[in-house]
Amino acid sequence: MKGSFSHNPMAMVVRLTPLLLSASAQVPVPVVQLKCPWPFAHISTKTRFIVSSARMAANEPQSRTKIIDSHLHVWASPQEAADKYPYFPGQEPTLPGDVDFLLKSMEEAGVDGALIVQPINHKFDHSLVTSVLKKYPSKFVGCCLANPTEDRSGVKQLEHLILQDNYRAVRFNPYLWPSGQQMTNEVGKAMFSKAGELGVPVGFMCTKGLSLHISEIEELCTEFPSTTVLLDHLAFCKPPINDEEKLAFSALLKLSRFPQVYVKFSALFRVSRMPFPYQDLSHSLCQVVSSFGANRVMWGSDFPFVVPECGYKGAKEAVSLIINRIPLSSTDLEWIMGRTVLQLFQNQWLP
Repeated sequence: MKGSFSHNPMAMVVRLTPLLLSASAQVPVPVVQLKCPWPFAHISTKTRFIVSSARMAANEPQSRTKIIDSHLHVWASPQEAADKYPYFPGQEPTLPGDVDFLLKSMEEAGVDGALIVQPINHKFDHSLVTSVLKKYPSKFVGCCLANPTEDRSGVKQLEHLILQDNYRAVRFNPYLWPSGQQMTNEVGKAMFSKAGELGVPVGFMCTKGLSLHISEIEELCTEFPSTTVLLDHLAFCKPPINDEEKLAFSALLKLSRFPQVYVKFSALFRVSRMPFPYQDLSHSLCQVVSSFGANRVMWGSDFPFVVPECGYKGAKEAVSLIINRIPLSSTDLEWIMGRTVLQLFQNQWLP
């Protein structure tokens, strides 16, 4: 089967079946090497692409690939907070983030669905997000927040949110762990293992830098290879301008050796050193796709925080503008803008 890529095929390989995917969806695909005309190109590895499903292989008619936002938040309006869904004390939002505002923004931008990440504004009270998931089951998928409390109640809460409330991912925020403890402690490993057992990915929020948490992520990936990993916001790696940042970015790329690791090309305003359309991220994206493959990269907006930065529609458009500067194809763009998430969370967004 010939691929429709803009790069020259180098060889034919069969990828191991990714987590959460059926083996029937895998077919031989061309291996390509992206040539990124920027520094650090020597640390690139071969990009591997896979088709999205056996249906594609059967040449059935294809509709437009849905555009799915892999990372956004929603919280109560002030009225909802007063009536039913209170904010966590000290975490009152400064921006509007209610579901009506989100739905309007998505419609204007032409975004079909999203993964809602539990916001810190409600901390471990998931009732608001759960209500949104139940009201719009074909529009949204939920990512709950791991509670690393030492009494292990967070493990039971995680299991309940997944099995009873239909959450399909969990976020590890290392800054919520007890002082002096790491995500690799007994509770962290129990939750990480449970996520793999239940078939849900774990997202890592490395706000203060990947270097602080790389050893924990590597240990968890090594010990629990069946647990899928999502690296939020390029693992907070800005385009490197000094040796320390170069090492961090190199560490990010080396995580591609773990087949369960995916990268969110999300919250671009947080990781770029430039204003919209964040053109300095072109090299970073090129290298990430070269190392992981476009089928392990996914776009995310970080709504509503992105709204005052470039608007929700701008968050979506920035990716196309960035890709136009680098040797990536329209197929790569489809993977990043939705196909990766659709394949990872199969049957969660209905046709």
